[in-house]
Amino acid sequence: MSRTTAPTRSARRPHAANGSASTSTRLFTTKNDLPHDTRVQAIELLGQRLADCIDLQTQCKQAHWNVKGPNFIALHKLFDEINEEVEDYVDLIAERIVQLGGVAEGTARAVAAKSGLIDYPLALSSGEEHVAALSDSLSAFGRTARMGIEEMDELGDADSTDILTEVSRGIDKWLWFVEAHQQQRKG
Repeated sequence: MSRTTAPTRSARRPHAANGSASTSTRLFTTKNDLPHDTRVQAIELLGQRLADCIDLQTQCKQAHWNVKGPNFIALHKLFDEINEEVEDYVDLIAERIVQLGGVAEGTARAVAAKSGLIDYPLALSSGEEHVAALSDSLSAFGRTARMGIEEMDELGDADSTDILTEVSRGIDKWLWFVEAHQQQRKG
């Protein structure tokens, strides 16, 4: 469709109040042998993790772009490396949703409506401030990933469990890298 014939904003399907186009999960036909109800529940849970993960990715970029101070280059590079890895996690989660017959909702509006992460403070500049804020976000996301592991295990979706285990393991590694910038030996 050319630009001149694109539908106007008012002609597009309206969004629901929560930013989603629909209020219930509808599945595409698939020969995936997980039970329908399991797939619906898995898609909903993975959709929440997807929103959190995309939010985390944008927070990594916020820190990467705005860090200042004596450790600038080290933190600038670290935050970008974390962003790249988190982007891979976004793809893993989104693709699993689609494999199960769902729709991966990754628009800015959908993410803003669904993410459970705390807002990243926009006025930060020092390395210490960004390290503290990003470690909070990594920790929170790691916690929700581990909750997702338990939920997927209860649903019997071993593949989604495996994906979230990989994500959790990676997030813990990046949390360690970030926290190392604020840790000191005590007494």
